[in-house]
Amino acid sequence: MTEGNFVDYVKVFLTSGNGGKGSVHLHREKYITKGGPDGGDGGRGGHVILRGNQNLWTLVTFKFKKHFRAGHGEHGSKSRSTGADGKDIYIDVPLGTILRDAETNEVLLEITEHGEEKIVLEGGMGGRGNWHFKSSTNQTPRYAQPGIEGKEGSYILELKILADVGLVGFPNAGKSTLLSVITSAKPKIADYEFTTLKPNLGIVQYRDFQSFVMADIPGIIEGAAEGRGLGHYFLRHIERNATLLFLIPADSNDISKEYDILLDELRRYNPELLDKERLVAISKSDMLDEELMDEMRSELDRDLQGVKYLFISSVAQQGIVALKDRLWAMLNE
Repeated sequence: MTEGNFVDYVKVFLTSGNGGKGSVHLHREKYITKGGPDGGDGGRGGHVILRGNQNLWTLVTFKFKKHFRAGHGEHGSKSRSTGADGKDIYIDVPLGTILRDAETNEVLLEITEHGEEKIVLEGGMGGRGNWHFKSSTNQTPRYAQPGIEGKEGSYILELKILADVGLVGFPNAGKSTLLSVITSAKPKIADYEFTTLKPNLGIVQYRDFQSFVMADIPGIIEGAAEGRGLGHYFLRHIERNATLLFLIPADSNDISKEYDILLDELRRYNPELLDKERLVAISKSDMLDEELMDEMRSELDRDLQGVKYLFISSVAQQGIVALKDRLWAMLNE
């Protein structure tokens, strides 16, 4: 999935179908006089339905098609024949998509399972035909109900990535490099900050043909929860990750301070994020010798207060297997 094709926020206009009109018809048949009313009901208008599709990873298709309209119900006819229902329209979305009202910003529904279907707008009911209105005092009603009009409105589709592991770190911490090494994803990698402008996904292959999904979230900076940098826009993707992998480079001035800043940004954005499983990976550790690594371990044992950590190097392929094992164990506890 290329960076330009990742779309996680779109506005669409949806319209459900109108109900068909009821029929005003009087029965006519040879040798039968005054056959009475036999007008049928109108058909129901088509629904607008959101459907989960596990094969989709982005909302990119909605860049080109933003208006969706369901079919109208057919009108009723003679012999109490009911009109056909309008054609429902199914809108496939990736798992993790939520739907908001564009005016109130209220969350209306979310799609989290493959094949899950939820009606966004119901089609209008069909009108009743004139045979419903006959009585002893009104034997020849010459009226029927019109169909109810469908509904329409503007809505926002917002994608929150469903991934097992979310990479959290400052810009240029090596998140994209790790993703490229541990998965088959090919994110953009360069030696300047904010190389990653969109979240990237990759599937980590584990033992016995097992796997889990890892997401590389654009770098967070101090103040991201207030809108600084890119972090505020993409912090919502971390909400759906089961485990958070904090990536901090070994050449950082203060590893524990960086970890505290990242943790504080998550807390200010959504305190519930602190309830997730956390693992700290010290990246670029190939530049450390054993003596320096031992010194850092003693400091981390003191400062991280029991949070699990390990040393890795994506370039030198050091600690990658141990990282996979630790993440797999955390995901399956």
